[in-house]
Amino acid sequence: MTQDSEREERAARPNRVVDSYLALQREVRAAGLLERRRGYYTALFVVLVLAWAAAWTGFALIGASWFQLLIAAGLGILMTQFGFLAHEAAHRQVFSSWAANEWSARIVGNALTGISYAMWQQKHSKHHSTPNVIGKDPDIKPGTIAFHDAAAAARPSWLGFITRHQGYLLFPVLPFLGFALQVDSFRVLFRRAPVERRRIEIAILAARTCAVPALAFWLLPPGIAAAFVGVQQGVFGLYMGATFAPNHKGMRIFPTSSKADFLTRQVLASRNIRGGRLMDLLMGGLNRQIEHHLFPTMPRPALRHAEALVRAHCAQQGIPYTATSLLVSYGIIIRYLNAVGHGLGSVFECPFVQEHR
Repeated sequence: MTQDSEREERAARPNRVVDSYLALQREVRAAGLLERRRGYYTALFVVLVLAWAAAWTGFALIGASWFQLLIAAGLGILMTQFGFLAHEAAHRQVFSSWAANEWSARIVGNALTGISYAMWQQKHSKHHSTPNVIGKDPDIKPGTIAFHDAAAAARPSWLGFITRHQGYLLFPVLPFLGFALQVDSFRVLFRRAPVERRRIEIAILAARTCAVPALAFWLLPPGIAAAFVGVQQGVFGLYMGATFAPNHKGMRIFPTSSKADFLTRQVLASRNIRGGRLMDLLMGGLNRQIEHHLFPTMPRPALRHAEALVRAHCAQQGIPYTATSLLVSYGIIIRYLNAVGHGLGSVFECPFVQEHR
């Protein structure tokens, strides 16, 4: 048999897991879980805008006081919540219109979080297509933290001690995540490669980047102003990073050549966080990461209803479904990153995956 014949034969074979995902997709659609929830998102946006306006009103009333740092922390939290909304609009979860979602994500993301929609789309789309795939998922590319053995092995020897204990460094570096993404936003917008709506995004980002520090240093003493900007950015980065970290860190890492099917790859690379509706609000629906990755356009309120369907489907297909508490997930991540630093990441197994095999 020739190689071409073998390829044709493999392509003609039915794939049980792939077919089962299509059946799950039909079940989810029939249950109405992919229908838009504009009322929910409108109410949430109004509440966040009112809270944002109240925070800035408090900023104006408090004046030159160190109590401004409480306002800064609140604004950092609201920036993250607006980031969740921009993320959902970018995934087409909010409106049925493609243009309405795109412009909502672009305006909210650029103006209220300082993160470029164009940059986020390029980076996040790759992540969704290939979560935890070495060399393809930008969220595990080599950087301050090594997320797999190959990245750790490539570190210079003088960083050995830091690399072996990198799990303990995760949370200290998270406050800088928001700033790093904002820098990456400008880097993407100013590069020579084509960027849609480049001038609009640069204008919004530049205005937002200058406005907050200018306002702080205009109305507050320099020391308080600097602390205000730092706390706002730090809380934003910490909150956002602490929300995104549990989603995939410490879960299955796939080699570059992996041929895993969509359902298996998305479920094995993702982790859900227990906590009900309160956690849905605190984590912007990202606590139901498995359902989000399987159905990226599903609105946040529908994810909890889809969980039972997906759990049952994974049990039927023999695919481990991982869910744990937020604090336990942090412990798993820290141990995993330390294991990677010792060159043991390839043999690390999330204990909840082992338990639910």
